[in-house]
Amino acid sequence: MGADRKTVAYSGVGQSDRSFITDRPGLEAVRSRIVSDIRSTVEDASAEGVVVAMSGGIDSTVTAALAVEALGSDRVLGLGLPCHKTEQTGVSEARTIAEGLGIEFEAIQLRPILEAFEDTVVDSLESHEADDRPYERNHATGNVVARLRMICVYYAANRQCRLVLGTANRSEWLLGYFTKYGDGAADTYPIGDLYKTEVRALAKRIGIPKRIVSKEPTAGFWADQTDADELGASYDVIDPLLQRLVDMDEPIGDAADVLGIDRETARSIAWLCAETQHKRATPPTPGIGGRTAGP
Repeated sequence: MGADRKTVAYSGVGQSDRSFITDRPGLEAVRSRIVSDIRSTVEDASAEGVVVAMSGGIDSTVTAALAVEALGSDRVLGLGLPCHKTEQTGVSEARTIAEGLGIEFEAIQLRPILEAFEDTVVDSLESHEADDRPYERNHATGNVVARLRMICVYYAANRQCRLVLGTANRSEWLLGYFTKYGDGAADTYPIGDLYKTEVRALAKRIGIPKRIVSKEPTAGFWADQTDADELGASYDVIDPLLQRLVDMDEPIGDAADVLGIDRETARSIAWLCAETQHKRATPPTPGIGGRTAGP
């Protein structure tokens, strides 16, 4: 995604669209719904609590805070899972947040695990033809890191009889901006129905520190990686467009014109949504005898 894509930002885009949930009554209703859903999901599973991978960013912070509101601080475990030196600041931030929430927090350095993976697996499977495609290797390695993180989170959940709370929001989900079976693996996604715009509003409403709310979004795939660079546009551009394309089923050209976005950028974002549909779907079976993968 986005190897040669220019990051686009439009001042004022989406500011007149009032269908995002950003008002006080709406945010309080969302808060209550999420808290209730976390509580009932944990109770239905007869779990002892939840695990949240905490990066120091807004999504994981909001998820952890709502989990504490739903279950109490003693039933929430936060994990910091850095792999790059640049992530240490985020882990320190996550620890500070965890202390403020009163939850248990553990930091696990993944760099030695990644190095062992590269020595044992990458050297055996990497072809010489791939040497001239470093961007692709960055993505492959970033996906490995995301899956290593989820291995750790699920190990903690299995050992402590907890559920895993995913931290993806609706914007990321619709764009496939997550790693399949990495951060795309979880037992439930508390903020998965909220666009990034709404997550920011909710964060402010529940008292998340301003420094967290205003932080540059990143998936932490590699050093200095940002969401805007990867996606080719900021969430101020992406969210109103996705809302019109997905929720309102508007044609790409019409949505782009209404929002003042160039059509090339609009088509690029729409392509990401369509191309990553497989990430949001249950893996199919051949359907032998009319059978399906689910009940």
